[in-house]
Amino acid sequence: MQSSSETHASEVSRVLHSLQSSDWDVDVLEADSIQEPSVRSTCQAEEDVFNNIPPTGITTKSLLQGWKKSILVLINAACRFCSTTNEEEELRHEGLRWLSTGAPAVKAVNLSSKAGAVFNASDDFNVEPQKLVIMIQQQQVETLQEFGGIEGVLSLLKTSPDTGANGDSQELEVRRRMFGSNTYPRQPRRPFWVYFVDTRGVKEGWYDGVSIAFAVIFVILVTSISDYRQSLQFSALNEEKSNIQIEVVRGGRRKEISIFEIVVGDIVLLNIGDQVPADGLFIDGHSLYINQSSLTGESEPVHVHRKAPFLSSGGKVDDGHGLMVVTGVGMSTDWGQLMASLGDDTAEETPLQVRLNGVATFIGKVGTTVAVLVLCALLVFYFEGRTEGRNDSGKFKSGQTSKSDIFNSVVDILETAVAILVVAVPEGLPLAVTLTLAYAMKKMIADKALVRRLSACETMGCATTICSDKTGTLTLNQMIVVKAWVGGGMRDPVTELRILHEDYIRVLFEGIVQNSNGSVYVPLEGGEPEVSGSPTEKAVLAWGLKLGMNYVSVKSETTILQVETFNSIKKRAGVAVRPVESSKVHVHWKGAAEIMLAESDKLLYPDNSAMPISIKERNHLLSVIEAMASESLRCIAFALMEMDVGDVPSDRLGEEWKLPTGPLTLLAIVGIKDPARTEVPDAVRRCQLAGIMVRMVTGDNIMTARAIATECGILQEGNLAIEGATFRNYSPEMRAQELQKISVMARSSPSDKLLMVRALRDMGEVVAVTGDGTNDAPALREADIGLAMGIQGTEVAKESSDIVIMDDNFASVVKVVGWGRSVYRNIQKFIQFQLTVNVAALTVNFVAAVSSGDVPLTAIQLLWVNLIMNSLGALALATERPTDKLLESPPVGRKEPLITNVMWRNILSQACYQIAVLLVFQFRGKDLLRLSGGPRAEDINNTIIFNAFVFCQLFNEVNCRKLEERNVFSGLLSSWLFIGIMGITVVLQVVIVEFLNKFASTVKLDWEYWVISIAMGIMSWIIAFFVKFIPVPKKPWMYRMRVPWLRWRWWQRHRHSDVQLGVVNDQH
Repeated sequence: MQSSSETHASEVSRVLHSLQSSDWDVDVLEADSIQEPSVRSTCQAEEDVFNNIPPTGITTKSLLQGWKKSILVLINAACRFCSTTNEEEELRHEGLRWLSTGAPAVKAVNLSSKAGAVFNASDDFNVEPQKLVIMIQQQQVETLQEFGGIEGVLSLLKTSPDTGANGDSQELEVRRRMFGSNTYPRQPRRPFWVYFVDTRGVKEGWYDGVSIAFAVIFVILVTSISDYRQSLQFSALNEEKSNIQIEVVRGGRRKEISIFEIVVGDIVLLNIGDQVPADGLFIDGHSLYINQSSLTGESEPVHVHRKAPFLSSGGKVDDGHGLMVVTGVGMSTDWGQLMASLGDDTAEETPLQVRLNGVATFIGKVGTTVAVLVLCALLVFYFEGRTEGRNDSGKFKSGQTSKSDIFNSVVDILETAVAILVVAVPEGLPLAVTLTLAYAMKKMIADKALVRRLSACETMGCATTICSDKTGTLTLNQMIVVKAWVGGGMRDPVTELRILHEDYIRVLFEGIVQNSNGSVYVPLEGGEPEVSGSPTEKAVLAWGLKLGMNYVSVKSETTILQVETFNSIKKRAGVAVRPVESSKVHVHWKGAAEIMLAESDKLLYPDNSAMPISIKERNHLLSVIEAMASESLRCIAFALMEMDVGDVPSDRLGEEWKLPTGPLTLLAIVGIKDPARTEVPDAVRRCQLAGIMVRMVTGDNIMTARAIATECGILQEGNLAIEGATFRNYSPEMRAQELQKISVMARSSPSDKLLMVRALRDMGEVVAVTGDGTNDAPALREADIGLAMGIQGTEVAKESSDIVIMDDNFASVVKVVGWGRSVYRNIQKFIQFQLTVNVAALTVNFVAAVSSGDVPLTAIQLLWVNLIMNSLGALALATERPTDKLLESPPVGRKEPLITNVMWRNILSQACYQIAVLLVFQFRGKDLLRLSGGPRAEDINNTIIFNAFVFCQLFNEVNCRKLEERNVFSGLLSSWLFIGIMGITVVLQVVIVEFLNKFASTVKLDWEYWVISIAMGIMSWIIAFFVKFIPVPKKPWMYRMRVPWLRWRWWQRHRHSDVQLGVVNDQH
């Protein structure tokens, strides 16, 4: 036995050695088949192992057979190790550990292969895709060196940092075919039948008879179709949320593409707040820090540079900027596998749904009580012999009535009780919320708002204040340099710089080109240069081009040593460059004009001489800045600091070098025009009319902010405009006092914005905040509603937000407010409609059952009413669009009750009318209609009761469109869905009464009875019109009833305390 074990051990060692020394890539073994628990079963499934996991690089049949034979020896030997010594067990574990080193990469390769990628060597790209995958995921520096470093990878992938991948569609398709696409399989959508089975009616509806079954299935079908359509809408919205726009270099020019269109070999630009769209290698950049907490759970950002160039998909750029080359996409990345396994979660329950679930539970309990009482009453009446049994079986007579008649009659009574229960349980309330939210979310996309969290739809209707950014939200974000102060004076036009020394112009161009994240592409065939970058960068670069700047030439004349990117805290950006064949280093700064001026102690004059700035000149420059700002211009200043090369750290220290901030030499000040959007003043006015205070929170100069705010109507008489530093230094009491009057906060940092949001929330305000930068994320999360900008917003900001404003327009924010209020109002409309039906149906059936032992509405008829009340009613009332009048009322209070006094007035008036009509027809209908003694008088009377009840609900549905307005027909003709549902309901009612007599327990009615039924419904319009003249208090009745009770309890408690205190005093 010992010698046999040694033989097998030597076999394994030989196989491992031969595999390691061969060209075969053993790492492509399937992870699941090389782990220890599955070793024993592997012998039985060896063919599956060979068929599913072909080794890389094996091209001939003989080599493939050799591979199989070698692995078979290994597996058989491993299987025989089960009862060996500890030394042999360690050897087996060592072999398994060696084989499993490539398991994570294997899984990625296999999943990617199943997703459609082809993992074979190609004549077009002399590189194996799986090697790239393994290299990035395991961060194998040795493999990178084998490829010839980053430059070697770029060469193998036929791409370059300057021109990127060829944008030709055929080449892109070749890349997708070889390396895969940047997509991952979604979790399969729930099929329609799942919604059908999940609907609760299946489990409680098969009572007795085909008619009941058909009615139940019909109700289930309508509800399940509605749920299925909503799931499709939510899936479409989730797809839209994940469609991130990425900036890449293709064919030498920058362009924005969808994250799903990225291919291996693309050159991707990464800036602060961006998401790393795929696996890849860092090519160039500065101070690039990646937050990989979504993948690793580590919150500390990772510094990526040339010596640690590996980038994993799903990370977020915390700081810096850089270029990366894509080496793995889609299911070849850990992020793709994670997303494929998670799927889309659409099960979010909003606060309004939670509240409605409580209301529905309460109503359901009341309905259950009524159903039980009706059941007891009907059973008592039947067994006392006071009512007829089912199918004309007569009254119950002890010892004479057959057991089958008794059973059928009891079942009939149970049917009625269960039908009452079905009607009483308001399952339409949660359905109405879901319908309203799904409809609102779909329509809001058309209004340029993408909802990320359902609860935001509701909360937006309660917003009392909006803290808005300026640039791009209140303004057009289309910037152009209109004023320039250069070389000691204003230049008119701004391109007139002929008096400046050529060295002055050269160093100014150097600062414009190198201290910028933008770029200029000059088409080879000629034509206008294409400028890309942020709006501010584009404006400055365009100004430089008008001055005669040669972008390519200027960029090649210096070498970048270090970069500090712009952010909203520093409000400036810097770059250190070394001109070619020079011993000097130029540190260029660009940023807020007053900050740059404060850091400068010299001024560069037209002859290129630098002279100290006198107090008079400094005051003059401040007045220049203020004059530009008063004209709504954004003021940007350029400054320079010159250093010796020896003062600059090199090698590793150079990567962490912080650029010196002064003293600087001021070069120029420019005023950039960004005009206000023409629609913003009206949008701000509508917000103010709706009781919402709009505040501007911006990083711009206070003069610029004040000018724009005045133009937009935000800064009005009595309001304050302050700077962030002033607000920051307020005491909490002073802050709360002044905040009511503050409408503009300029020169604010993200922490100032966060401080304002917290202070407003502490004051009880419902706060909506707009943001676009990574540093805005805390404020967006802290606010009740976070609104991220879709164009200028970073991915970090978008992920921290509740709603993404896709056009960065403040007018779209106002539309979101309208939809938020519409959601709340539509729910209230449906609650009013639902409760009216509930109160009327339960009261009529209960009174009739207790008084006469009979109910006017059968099980089928109640189920039909349930369909009208829940599914069709929710669909009709939940899809009403917002109106302008919604923005003429104050915001909905966060704790305001769902059922207001106005709604109670409408509910009780309509319910009392319907109860009176139905009970009169129940007890006196045959006499009033002169049916007494006639054939089928009872059936005709019950059919009229059913018909009148349905038409009362239909006409009351129109009443519920307007809770307070007397003209309920306003906007009716524009609501085609509402009219269509009403029309379908009328047609189905006619079919049920006239043609489905046996099914619905009805009889055909003459035309005069139809007129009577419709007249009873029309009366509800008249009643609703006059009832709305009755004033009701604004404070809820429930609260008014609760206050005296609370006062009584307080009096009792304090009275008890006073008595005890008196006893104690007497004892003393």
